[in-house]
Amino acid sequence: MLIAHKLDALGVNIIEAGSAITSKGEREAIRAVANEGLNAEICSYCRVRNEDIDLALECDVDSIHLVVPVSDLHIKSKLKKDRETVKQMALDATEYAKDHGLIVELSGEDASRADLDFLRSLYSEGIEAGADRVVFCDTVGLLVPEKTYEIFKELSTLSKPIAIHCHNDYGFATANTISALRAGASEAHVTINGIGERSGNASLEEVVMSLENLYDYSSNIKLDEIYTASRLVSRLTGIPVAPNKAIVGGNAFTHEAGIHVHGLIADTSTYEPMKPETIGRQRKIVLGKHAGKSSVILALKELGLDVSDEQLNEIVARIKELGDKGKHVTDADLEIIAETVLNITCEPKVKLEELTVVSGNMVTPTASIKIKVNGVEIVEAGVGDGPVDAAIAALRKGIAGVADIRLEEYHVDAITGGTDALVEVWVKLNRDGKVITARGARTDIIMASVEAVLEGINRLMK
Repeated sequence: MLIAHKLDALGVNIIEAGSAITSKGEREAIRAVANEGLNAEICSYCRVRNEDIDLALECDVDSIHLVVPVSDLHIKSKLKKDRETVKQMALDATEYAKDHGLIVELSGEDASRADLDFLRSLYSEGIEAGADRVVFCDTVGLLVPEKTYEIFKELSTLSKPIAIHCHNDYGFATANTISALRAGASEAHVTINGIGERSGNASLEEVVMSLENLYDYSSNIKLDEIYTASRLVSRLTGIPVAPNKAIVGGNAFTHEAGIHVHGLIADTSTYEPMKPETIGRQRKIVLGKHAGKSSVILALKELGLDVSDEQLNEIVARIKELGDKGKHVTDADLEIIAETVLNITCEPKVKLEELTVVSGNMVTPTASIKIKVNGVEIVEAGVGDGPVDAAIAALRKGIAGVADIRLEEYHVDAITGGTDALVEVWVKLNRDGKVITARGARTDIIMASVEAVLEGINRLMK
């Protein structure tokens, strides 16, 4: 329901809420969306069967996406029928749906491998039977932009609107969708973040921003809601967005290289194709091995810190040292590096007094810890999958009343060889969205881990 409301707020015209034939739960969800009073037209996917249409009617939808296989491969191999039989099934289903008051979007599945004359005849007769819109489906992503343009130049002469439905198997979904729209298509099937079968479908954010910025076409989509829609869909579906995904990926407006940041300071358009605020995002400067002085100066200014040239060189050197280890330096990391170089120190708020860990065969790893938090002694115990996990669990319980810390990453490196090897533990901690990396180095991996977490906790509690 949250996604449906978000799509409606975005300005999406038609929401395909599901396929009524799938299950009782799916029908309940479709019906809930249909009865929510949204501005968008609510649609259900249907096969060319009356039972599918009847179930869609029970869900109170406005329209159906009536999908009929149109390539000989699908007609003969999947349906075991011939072209004329399949066409008649489509026409009968269209008439049945129209007789029951539904808007019908008649869709040709695997249209990019279909005979174009047969496809055109199906669309034309479907329109005569009452279809309100027709759809060309590139079901396995075989179209290329040039061919798409040619096809839609011809099909856009039909008397009803035609839509494009693209899959991204070869990475052409956005390009093919744009080509179809340029050639006369009046509707595009898209998904948030490009999610969909196999490699996904054409991405709403890519299609919309390409139309808006590259073709000077107003989509009537509320652009500043795009990023929040992306994050919502990712969170609720459990499908993460790749960092390098166009428009909404984590790295889309993230800058590290010094030469890029130097250009951004002069004019943001030097290294950004659009302003991040347009789609509800913010620019982010990250520091790593490619960081230059311009990046560091900009980040330090945001922290309210002024440094001399000598101090700046030392801070940059320390950032690059971390970067060479594959680390990105967060704002909190930069702050502690700068404070160390500037000799600004603070009394730690959490101090380790005592730690005992019990582990072994047939024994649940258990840790007891005594710490002082702001001068108050606290004793806690914790269990875990191993001794390190138990020790960190006990430490986190000890500070739970003061600060909730989430461990996001944990990494161990052996610095020296042998059974008494010095180990270096790196952790990434998160407190209310503030992220920090910290390290500990000991011959005892448990103490190194606790030391790293303690360092991070104290920096996050400043």
